[in-house]
Amino acid sequence: MKKILLTTLCLIGFLGFQNLNAQETENTNGPNFPKLDTSPMDMIIHRDQKDEVIMRVIYSRPQTRDREIFGKLVPYGEVWRTGANEATEITFYKDMEIGGKTVNAGTYTLYTIPDEKEWTVILNQSTHIWGAYEYTDKQDYVRIKVPVRNSSQKIENFSMAIEQKENEAGANLLMGWADKYIKVPFSPAG
Repeated sequence: MKKILLTTLCLIGFLGFQNLNAQETENTNGPNFPKLDTSPMDMIIHRDQKDEVIMRVIYSRPQTRDREIFGKLVPYGEVWRTGANEATEITFYKDMEIGGKTVNAGTYTLYTIPDEKEWTVILNQSTHIWGAYEYTDKQDYVRIKVPVRNSSQKIENFSMAIEQKENEAGANLLMGWADKYIKVPFSPAG
């Protein structure tokens, strides 16, 4: 009886060791990284002609995925985080002029209020915000209105880009998704 019990315990111990060893082998084959976010984070940087950084924008890029975007997923007339996940963050490394208003160098949260014909673009002084849930207009630094434009091609992921103005020191921050986009004009202050 002792031999059977001892053999059984040894067998259980051996099988348990083999199972533990197999788990260790799986974990040593490489780290268990999470899958790509469905709205991955992205960043754009704008440099001047001297290659100095003027502006950086960090934002997340939600996908259209056959959904109606503006007026439905992103309601008209409501503050939007301008992307997904954390609210979009914009940093100016020099004082800038945006829509005729001077903005001091610093980091701001970039919110928008989309509407059918124009968007309100907001630079807000609260930073490191998730979504627009904690938005308050008491922290707004600048608000400007820009017209909505129709895109000639479908924009699957919410996207931003910089468009250099011809024969001028400034540029446009382009923001587009689905079949719409806007241009936010900015230039060095002074």
